[in-house]
Amino acid sequence: MVRTTAIVKTGVYVSLLLIIFAVQLHSTDYRVSSAGQVSTVMAAAIPGDTLTMVNGTWTNANISFAGFGTSTAPILLRAETSGGVILTGTSTLRISGRHLIVDGLVFANGSSPSGDVIEFRGSKGESDSCRLTNCTMRDYNPADSAKDYKWVSLYGTHNRVDHCYFKGKKHSGATLVVWLSSKANYHHIDHNYFALRPVLYGWNGGETIRVGTSDWSMYNSFTTVELNYFEECNGEIETISNKSCGNIYRYNTFVSCQGTLTLRHGNRCIVEGNFFFGNHAPNSGGVRIIGEDHQVFNNYISGTDGSSMKTALTIVNGVPNSPLDRYFQVKRAMVSFNTLVDNRYTMNIGGGKDTELSLPPLDCIIANNIFWGSHSPLITFTDTPVNMLWSGNIFYGTSVGMSTPAGNTVANPQLIRGADSLWRLGGTSPAIGAATGSYPMVVDDMDGQVRTTPMDVGADQYSALSIRRKPLTRADVGPLTTVTSVGHESGLQPDRSSLLLFNNYPNPFNPTTVIGFHLSTPGFVEVTIFDLLGKEVETLVHRPVNPGRYEVTWNASGVGSGVYFCRLQCGGDVRTTKVVLLR
Repeated sequence: MVRTTAIVKTGVYVSLLLIIFAVQLHSTDYRVSSAGQVSTVMAAAIPGDTLTMVNGTWTNANISFAGFGTSTAPILLRAETSGGVILTGTSTLRISGRHLIVDGLVFANGSSPSGDVIEFRGSKGESDSCRLTNCTMRDYNPADSAKDYKWVSLYGTHNRVDHCYFKGKKHSGATLVVWLSSKANYHHIDHNYFALRPVLYGWNGGETIRVGTSDWSMYNSFTTVELNYFEECNGEIETISNKSCGNIYRYNTFVSCQGTLTLRHGNRCIVEGNFFFGNHAPNSGGVRIIGEDHQVFNNYISGTDGSSMKTALTIVNGVPNSPLDRYFQVKRAMVSFNTLVDNRYTMNIGGGKDTELSLPPLDCIIANNIFWGSHSPLITFTDTPVNMLWSGNIFYGTSVGMSTPAGNTVANPQLIRGADSLWRLGGTSPAIGAATGSYPMVVDDMDGQVRTTPMDVGADQYSALSIRRKPLTRADVGPLTTVTSVGHESGLQPDRSSLLLFNNYPNPFNPTTVIGFHLSTPGFVEVTIFDLLGKEVETLVHRPVNPGRYEVTWNASGVGSGVYFCRLQCGGDVRTTKVVLLR
C-alpha cells in the first residue's frame, strides 16, 4: 500500500500521489524476467498492480503489455531500476488497453523484425490514457537504412510520451508518429530529448515527429507537442511534420536542426513560444506554413541558414484543387509577435512557386514581428500574396524587400543580447508599447512573462518580472534518472535539476487538470495557482514532501475561464508554468 495525501482547500478536493507507485490497496508487485511472464501476469492483473522487470539484458523480447487499469490505479510496467533493463536484438513493445504506464526501459542496438518498435495498440485494441515515460531508445536500426519502421507509433486517444530519450535513428521512417482515425487523439508529447538524426539521402520519411497522414489530414488530432528538445534532427526538411488539424506545438527548442517545423497538411494549428537556434547549420530553418487558419506567434528564430522552403519563416504557395497529398493554399495565417534575428533568409512568401504551386497566400496577417538581419532582403517574395495585412512590424539591418507598408517601421529595435545569448528589448526600444491590433491569444511572451497593454512588438515583452520560461537544455528533458549505459560519445546524456515542474495535462482543460513535479531532495513544497494579475487563486500543496515524482489535480470548478499560472516553490527554488481553462 502506498500513502495518498489528500488536501481540502476552499471546497476543492485535491489528491496528491506518487504516480510511479500509485496502487490500490491490496495490489501486487510482480517480479517478471521474460516477455512470457509479462503476458501471464497481465492475464490476471487488476488495477493498481505493478510488474517489475528484473535488471539485465532482454534479447528478442516481444513484450505485450495489455490490460485495463483505472485513472486512479493504473497498471505499471517498470524496470527494476531505471535504465537497468536493456532490450536488444529484435525486442518490441505493444501497449494495449487503458491506464497503463511503462517506465524506465532502454531499447539499444537492436532492430524491429516486423512493425514498429513500440506501438500503442495490441491484443486489447488501441490504447487509451496510457503512458510511456522515462525510457530510452538508441541506435535501434536495421542493417538496411531504406527499411521503413517507426520507433514509436501512437494509436488510440489521450496517450502520453514524456521524459524519453531518442537518439541515432539512421533508417527510413519517422521517429515518432501519431496515427489518426475519425476520433480525435488528444495525445501529449512532452519533455523528450530527440537527438542526432542524420540526413536521409534520396528518399522521404525522415521526420522526427509526424502527427497524422495525408489521407487523414482534414481530421482533428488535437495533439500537443511541447517542451521537447531537438538536437541535430536532420533526417529531412520536416523535423516536425503536421498532417492533421487542431494541434499545438509550443515551448520546444530546436538546436542545429537541418529542417523546419512544417505545417504540411491540415488546418487550425498553433505554433507558439518555440526557440529555433540554427547555429548556421546548412539547411537549418524555422517554421513552414501550408493550409488554413494557422497561428504562429511568440517564436524566437535565429541563425538559420536554409533557403527556399527552409527559410526562418516560409509561407508556401498552393495547388489549385489540391489533392490531400499535395499543397493546399495558405489562407488566413496569422504570424505575429515573433522575433527573427540573424537568419540567412528571414522570410519567404510564396515558397515553391511553379506551374503547379500557383496559388499565392490569401488573407494572411503579418503583425508585430521584429525582422532583423544583415542578409538582403529581409522579405523574399517568390510570389505576390493576395490581401496580406502588414501591421506593426519592425524591420532593421538591410533592405526590407518591399516598400514599407503604412503602419510598419524601419528602425533599430535596440535589442540587447543577454547572458543567455537571447536578443531582448532594451529600455528605449521603439518596439515597447508599439504593437497594433487585438490578439487575445497572445497573453504572455517567449519568457512566460505576462503581456500588458499596450503590448510590445516581437517575441519579448519588456518586463522587470522574473523569467518564467527559457529555452530548454539537455538537462530539462529526457529520462529523470541518468541512464549511464546509454549515452553519447560527447556527453549528450542529460543531467538533472533538483526541482522540475511539468506542464499540466490536458491543457487547455475543463474543469480538471493534472500538474506534475519532481524533487531530488526533500523539502517544503508549495504549489499555488495565480491569475494574470498575480492574485492567488488556489493553494494546492503546502507541506513537506520527500524526494520523488508527484502529481496533483486541480479542480477548477467555480473558477472562470482564462489563463492562470501554476507556481512550484521549494525553498528558494521556483518553477512556473501556464495553464489555460476553457469552458
